[in-house]
Amino acid sequence: MKNSKSKKPTALIILLLILAAAFLVFNNNGILKYIRIKSEINNLENGIKNSDDTLRILNKEIDSLKTSRFKIEKVAREKYRMKRKDEKVLKVDEN
Repeated sequence: MKNSKSKKPTALIILLLILAAAFLVFNNNGILKYIRIKSEINNLENGIKNSDDTLRILNKEIDSLKTSRFKIEKVAREKYRMKRKDEKVLKVDEN
């Protein structure tokens, strides 16, 4: 008879622990939400880092365009297909 009495409190404690663990995992502010938000924060931090890298590259490009006449001419020729007044443009057909 002692065995059945000692099993009841142990089973009750285990049941309460399982319920508490389920509550911590599945409630609105539980562990699953924490993991999801932590992942979202990491993604946003990576996006900020990538944006900072892009911004640094663009600032270098701006600085080089402000200071280097060669760079300005290169961009004008390649991107805007500009030429000097005394130059002739030859088109090469690759057919």
